[in-house]
Amino acid sequence: MESPPCVSIFLVLCVFIQSSTHGQSLGLEPVGRSRAVETKEALQETKTRFLLFEDETDKGCQIRLNHPDTLQRCGFNSSLPLVMIIHGWSVDRFLENWIWQMVAALKSGLAQPVNVGLADWLSLAYRHYTVAVRNARLVGQEVAALIQWLEESAQFSRSNVHLIGYSLGAHVSGFAGSYIGGKQKIGRITALDAAGPLFEGSSPSDRLSPDDANFVDAIHTFTREHMGLSVGIKQPIAHYDFYPNGGYFQPGCHLLELYKHITKHGLNAIGQTFKCSHERSVHLFIDSLLHASQPSTAYQCGDMASFSQGLCLGCKRGRCNTLGYHIRQQRQGKSKRLFLATRAQSPFRVYHYQLKIQFINHLEKPVEPTFTMTFHGTKEENQKITITLDEEITSNKTYSFLITLDVDIGELTMIKFKWENGAVWTNVWNTVQTIIPWSRRPLHSGLVVKTIKVKAGETQQRMTFCSENMDGLQLHPTQEKTFVRCDVNSKKLKRKIR
Repeated sequence: MESPPCVSIFLVLCVFIQSSTHGQSLGLEPVGRSRAVETKEALQETKTRFLLFEDETDKGCQIRLNHPDTLQRCGFNSSLPLVMIIHGWSVDRFLENWIWQMVAALKSGLAQPVNVGLADWLSLAYRHYTVAVRNARLVGQEVAALIQWLEESAQFSRSNVHLIGYSLGAHVSGFAGSYIGGKQKIGRITALDAAGPLFEGSSPSDRLSPDDANFVDAIHTFTREHMGLSVGIKQPIAHYDFYPNGGYFQPGCHLLELYKHITKHGLNAIGQTFKCSHERSVHLFIDSLLHASQPSTAYQCGDMASFSQGLCLGCKRGRCNTLGYHIRQQRQGKSKRLFLATRAQSPFRVYHYQLKIQFINHLEKPVEPTFTMTFHGTKEENQKITITLDEEITSNKTYSFLITLDVDIGELTMIKFKWENGAVWTNVWNTVQTIIPWSRRPLHSGLVVKTIKVKAGETQQRMTFCSENMDGLQLHPTQEKTFVRCDVNSKKLKRKIR
């Protein structure tokens, strides 16, 4: 379903309005890191509050730079990794609910315990957007200073730091990685729909980039452009850039879903609806913690159009990876763009299948039929899936497209394929049946579906399905055929389907 332009226009307008009321232009202020920054010796106090959480219900204990006693009081364990959450721009000076959800997931959903922290920079984020963007550099500097201090006072390694930045917080993470200096880098940075305005198209030194940590991964969920801007950055900024559902807009976030949001969020429903796609990046990451046994797999692809045809479900040579916390951390050359489909709610995982169907059209005219398919597997049967081809079926041609299932049906064993009844085609078909002398030998008429080839993305299994009844290959309107696993190399089968 198309997203309503007003959702992203509303958010983009916020940026323009905030900037204009402050008397500034969006393009005048540099966002770079060229200004001289204070050394960690000069930075005695920070405007950013650093909180540490001992359990999932804790509201945070403040760690103060150059106060070693606060580390002990807050329960910092230097033998464990540090995962630090960094929020983004604020329009109401309140920490958003997703922060506590992520803290709880990190504290309860991991086999290996970690220190969980939060960089609370609300006092600097609750500003006009352009001011908050400039402040992001300062916050990055303060995060870097904290990590350096932990190295010196607690013998803690920066390689054990994982920064998780949402929106503008993603670039804060990048600035921290740049400012920290030295030969060693921060271990990992995860960008959750990194902010687009004032960062899109900028040089790597002026935004988050793969150079800012040993490993950088990014999830892009709201990159649809309006008025020349997109809320989330579109360009690759990491070693692995994930684009769920193409990254433009997310399922379940349409304005028509407002009623559902009201039942869940009450008076906050309108705000939740407007930022739904942007914040989806956060919930996809949380989902990877809560459902670690059901990871969402993404596949390297050139663009969403190719992915939608099922052309990119390969995993050879590192071409697929797991979205979220448990990503396989590999650095192989330039940034990789990965695509996947998701559900509209948690658990977000779907199962990807490429279908290649070979049609032969024995009708006189091209057809644009609608089909339904039902998958039967070793675990269960899936509901009917509607398929509408983007082009007419004219002659002997193979069509490829992507099918996703919400449930794991196990190994695919049978496919039921039906040409759905349409009023126009029913009339045409009735006319054909009246004219053609059916009492004579069977004529080649209708569509012939020779084979259905399937590739399962999650298992990488390839299968071929042939019609259960090889004596009648023609498919007519309203007719359903059953396809079963077959061996296309069989000589007997080859003769049947010619």
